[in-house]
Amino acid sequence: MPRIPTSRPYHHGDLRAALLQSAERTLREKGAAALSLRELARATGVSHAAPGRHFKDKQALLDALALAGYERLNQALTAAAADTPEADFEQRLTALARAYLGFAVENPELLELMFARKHEPDSSGRLAAAVDQSLGSLTRTFARAQERGEIVQGDPERVTLVAAASLHGLAALIAGCALDAEEAMAGLDTHVHLLLHGLKPR
Repeated sequence: MPRIPTSRPYHHGDLRAALLQSAERTLREKGAAALSLRELARATGVSHAAPGRHFKDKQALLDALALAGYERLNQALTAAAADTPEADFEQRLTALARAYLGFAVENPELLELMFARKHEPDSSGRLAAAVDQSLGSLTRTFARAQERGEIVQGDPERVTLVAAASLHGLAALIAGCALDAEEAMAGLDTHVHLLLHGLKPR
């Protein structure tokens, strides 16, 4: 009679990617509290010790998920900027806003995790660099607009902070079910216009 194995084999060619994919699925369906390395091993079909080869604990797994989220967000922002090089500033900013909000609508749980304050010291530097890259897409857009005389002068990082807070506020309202996602996306042109031109009567 063949021996029945007591644990699942370590058989994935790219176990880390498989674990992250399974972890993100759990994050979407059940939230971060439901994530554990043992349950992740079971869901992925490997031995309970296998995830430890890639993530020393749950926080390391959460940090890896957050970093993967930033990589996808940055790809979306870079693509949006590349698609509108000759458009006017409002169109360029709207394209970036649409890319950001689109990511937020598709990945609300992941976005919340990305902005969580608790991180492993080993991950903090990489996450900080990823955040800088995300904000850098906006900062570079504003800096170029200042060079072209399209917007007021001033610290482009301060201008970026105002714009990022406005966009992230929309994302938070959608995630909290205070704003319909389709309505927000449909009204994004108006939102960006108000952001750029202010509320004073003209």
